[in-house]
Amino acid sequence: MEISKAEITSAAAASATTSSVQELRGAEILVKALQAENVKYVWGYPGGAVLHIYDAFYKQDTIQHVLVRHEQAAVHAADGYARATGDVGVALVTSGPGVTNAVTGIATAYMDSIPMVIITGQVPTHAIGLDAFQECDTVGITRPVVKHNFLVKDVRDLALVMKKAFHIARTGRPGPVVVDIPKDVSFNKTAYVGLPDKVEMRSYNPVRKGHGGQIRKALQLLMAAKRPYIYTGGGVILSNASAELRTLVDMLGYPCTNTLMGLGAYPASDRKFLGMLGMHGTIEANNAMQNCDVLLAVGARFDDRVIGNPKHFAQNERKIIHIDIDPSSISKRVRVDIPIVGDVKDVLTELIAMIRESGLKPDAPALGAWWNTIEDWRKRDCLKYDRGNGDVTKPQHVVETLWNMTKDADAYITSDVGQHQMWAAQYYRFDQPNRWINSGGLGTMGVGIPYAMGIKLAKPESEVFCITGEGSVQMCIQELSTCLQYNTPIKIVALNNRYLGMVRQWQELDYEGRYSHSYMDALPNFVKLAEAYGHVGMLIENPRDVEPALREARKLKDRTVFMDFRTDPTENVFPMVQAGKGITEMLLGSEDL
Repeated sequence: MEISKAEITSAAAASATTSSVQELRGAEILVKALQAENVKYVWGYPGGAVLHIYDAFYKQDTIQHVLVRHEQAAVHAADGYARATGDVGVALVTSGPGVTNAVTGIATAYMDSIPMVIITGQVPTHAIGLDAFQECDTVGITRPVVKHNFLVKDVRDLALVMKKAFHIARTGRPGPVVVDIPKDVSFNKTAYVGLPDKVEMRSYNPVRKGHGGQIRKALQLLMAAKRPYIYTGGGVILSNASAELRTLVDMLGYPCTNTLMGLGAYPASDRKFLGMLGMHGTIEANNAMQNCDVLLAVGARFDDRVIGNPKHFAQNERKIIHIDIDPSSISKRVRVDIPIVGDVKDVLTELIAMIRESGLKPDAPALGAWWNTIEDWRKRDCLKYDRGNGDVTKPQHVVETLWNMTKDADAYITSDVGQHQMWAAQYYRFDQPNRWINSGGLGTMGVGIPYAMGIKLAKPESEVFCITGEGSVQMCIQELSTCLQYNTPIKIVALNNRYLGMVRQWQELDYEGRYSHSYMDALPNFVKLAEAYGHVGMLIENPRDVEPALREARKLKDRTVFMDFRTDPTENVFPMVQAGKGITEMLLGSEDL
């Protein structure tokens, strides 16, 4: 049965009359459900349990399926697409090892609250629980790392389940939803009259609007503050509330910080931005966090990498206002004084309106004194490094050079996980949301290339750079093949220090230099490897060649370019808060060791 563009109609029209009833297979209903949700791309890998679904994809022309080389990369690519666009990312994998390979990608999305629907194949319903070929308990395995999951045992339930899956994935605190479809369910036929216009779930009704009384209390507290601070996380970006945050900060004139996941929500180029806070945050951001008297936390969860030791954080008294869509995140690690459960965008909009209506103004003399204190901290220039070294390439220099070249361009930056991720966060100054795509919560190596692939499909006219390391990049390097097949010309900036850099740094600082299995002594020739995949490879060994190499790579707009930058193997990420320490107990450089 053909499922073409001409056949796609609205759910309302499809269900308006009984004359539109069709007998469709489950796989065909699945495709129609994806079309109704305006899905443009599905990343996946076929296998026996999903062949009926792949047959249905063959018969349609509105959704592009992207064949990856590993199921983990399918989920990562859909995840990157979702992070850059705000749409629900969709991945499709087969049963058994297809599912288990995808679990890392699902957990990555779950930890960062990314809206996704992952469709998994399952053995036929009559074989479930009998240890059939390529069977696994998908619902059980994925339960801890999904927002919700479904096992569809009857084809008559499939249309409604798909509607629910997308609704759950994108509303409230977003997250991945798994839909497990046995092979016979995808093959069986049922009457199809279209998808429901909307879905109501008695057990799932996330709150969007914040409590007006709580917002008024927050207003009074904010306006009476002597040392105010605005701490924001990924929830601002997920809620598409960057404009509201900027309005609020500019209206009040208060200092602002972003977490790793929140970078770009407030412009890094603005003087009121104190830089990222936390384990590798700036002195001014961390000291302000510890010494403020009123803290407004927006879409952030007081993560262990942000506040360090909770006992240290609790030493200084402060009043805390916490805005979050997820009530379970409030007072989870840190007790707050004014909890506000609601969508960040809606709550900030109401707070801004109340400020304007009240006519209240911040305490200007106190705020001026607070800014003077902050500027004294800022003078320490905690992100300085040896910029004059002409003998070895400093990784910070590579990132700064890339930022200087692309800060006014339409550019997206993905990263893998490790030292290079922190240097990217510190030295690429993001002024816009959704431009910094990385794994924050789970810290998953290997996401960089799949993220970049997903973004490049969504944003073909944009420049997409993957900042990675020689360790992380090998986790999903086979996706260079996918880049060639689907013409996603990304630029890979590999900061190659021949070590698992962050592991080596911790071993240097905490394990007396016992570098146990952190040295990469059998690396491939990345230039030849890139060429073997049909791409361009560059080896950059001299600091003076950094800028020319990046310029040349940018000129090759239609080619994927792998730039192997040989960087200083001894360089560490500073500032650094060691495990168990408070956020003001920072190491600022080698002089502190």
